[in-house]
Amino acid sequence: MKPLVLSRADVEAVLPMDKCIAAVEEALIALARGQIYQPPRTIVSPPEANGVMGFMAAYRSDAAAGYAYKATCVIPSNSGTGRDVHAGVVVLQDSEHGDVVAIIDAGSITAIRTAATSAAATKALARRDASVLAVLGTGTQARPHLLAMAELGGIREARIVGRTRGRAETLAAELAGRVPFALRAVADVDEGLRGADVVVTVTSATEPIVGRSALQPGMHLNVVGGRRTREVESEALAFASLFVDHREAALSEARDVLDAIGLRLIGSSHIRAELGEVLAGAAPGRTSADEVTYFRSLGIATEDLAAAQAAFIEAARRGIGTRVAL
Repeated sequence: MKPLVLSRADVEAVLPMDKCIAAVEEALIALARGQIYQPPRTIVSPPEANGVMGFMAAYRSDAAAGYAYKATCVIPSNSGTGRDVHAGVVVLQDSEHGDVVAIIDAGSITAIRTAATSAAATKALARRDASVLAVLGTGTQARPHLLAMAELGGIREARIVGRTRGRAETLAAELAGRVPFALRAVADVDEGLRGADVVVTVTSATEPIVGRSALQPGMHLNVVGGRRTREVESEALAFASLFVDHREAALSEARDVLDAIGLRLIGSSHIRAELGEVLAGAAPGRTSADEVTYFRSLGIATEDLAAAQAAFIEAARRGIGTRVAL
C-alpha cells in the first residue's frame, strides 16, 4: 500500500474545525475509558541547539484501532518568519500489519487540534451564557483558537492582546467577516481580561501575565502555552478549579502546575479531572456559576491521533493528497 502524504494545504482543506472538535472529544473520551494507550512524550534537547525535538505516540484499541506518532522540532525563532514553529510529521500506521498509511504535516495538525481541544474544554467547562472572549497572543495558535471559538456559538465579542497593538489589529483585520462576533484589538492584558468570560492564553511568556486579581467570578481559562511557559501566576492557579488533558503529562511537564506544587499552594489532587473524564460523564465539570475553571492544555498524542485519523479518512474519501511508494 502506498501511504498518503498530506501537506499543510491538504490538511486545512479536509479538517474543518467543527470536525476536529468532534474527533478530539470522541478520542479524549476513549482515552478516559482506557481505549487509548499513550506513553509520556520524549523530548530531545541538545545543548545549544536551536529548539528541541519531541516524539509523541499513541495506540488506539477500539473500532478506530491504529498507531500514530508525531515527530516534530519546535523552533521558537521561526515565529514571525513565515515558517512554522512546529516542523515535522504525523505518521499513521495500521494496527494489523503496521503498514504506514499516512504521512501528514505536523504543524497544521498541531494548530488545529490544539484549538479544537480548547473549544472542547470551553464547551464542557465555561458558563453557558459566556459571551466575551479574550485571546492573549497573536502567534501561531491565536488564529485557529479564534476560529475554534466561533464554532461554539454565544460569543459576541473577542478581544485580542498582542505584544504590540499593531499585531492584534492585523489579526483582527485578517479574521474580520470570518467569525460571527466582533473582533477588537486592545492595548494590554488588563483591558483584555476586564469582563471576559472565556480567556485563551497562547503566548510564550515565561513570567505570569495573568494574576490572581484578574480572575473574575465565573471565568473560564484555556491555558495553552508550551511546556515551559508560565502565563498564569501560581496563586491564580491555586484559586481556580484545575482540569487537564492528561494528569501524567501535567504533573511532569506543565511548569505552571509544577511551580504551584513547589510553592506548596496545591498538591496533585488539585487536578479535579481530565477533560475526557468530564466529557465521558465520569467526573464533574463546573459546579457553580461563580466557579473559576482552568484548563491546562499541554497537547497530547491522543489529540494528534484523532486529528490525523480524521484528516486521513476525509482526504482518502475525496482523493486529496499524494500517494508515494516507500
